[in-house]
Amino acid sequence: MNAEKTTAAVPASAWFKSSYSTGSGGECVEVAVCPDTVHVRDSKDIARGGLAVDAAAWTAFVGFAVR
Repeated sequence: MNAEKTTAAVPASAWFKSSYSTGSGGECVEVAVCPDTVHVRDSKDIARGGLAVDAAAWTAFVGFAVR
């Protein structure tokens, strides 16, 4: 999977967390889906930026993760 560190301007409204996230554990990531990329960041440290991966790589990752 190719990933780039990004500080790209992603609208705040584009970011979301899993509906399974309770907020009590603090181990959440946020995701923003854009036309060509998926951005992932640490929900506890949003100022740090995140990673951008292409849509195909994200699809492959999610497919592996749900096994």
